[in-house]
Amino acid sequence: MGWVTAIAVYFIIWWVVLFTLLPVGVRSQVEDGDVAPGTEHGAPAKPMLFRKMLMTTVVSFVVFGLFYLVTVVLGFGLDDIPRIVPDFRNR
Repeated sequence: MGWVTAIAVYFIIWWVVLFTLLPVGVRSQVEDGDVAPGTEHGAPAKPMLFRKMLMTTVVSFVVFGLFYLVTVVLGFGLDDIPRIVPDFRNR
């Protein structure tokens, strides 16, 4: 895997993890008891975006490390999936 491909894969993993972690630990303005005028009641009171970006970076690094280990170090690819996952249709 070249470095450009590695950066592209990490970028995709980072965005998927970001959208997965965005709702974690969020309290709405209604739950917090402080609704700002002119805003949606369900909007986050404190979105903590910097913390979420830091958590996303750490989790993405671990996921990318596992991806790199499986694909580059161990040499598994998409063609190996039928040999790894058993076929339950014939049972």
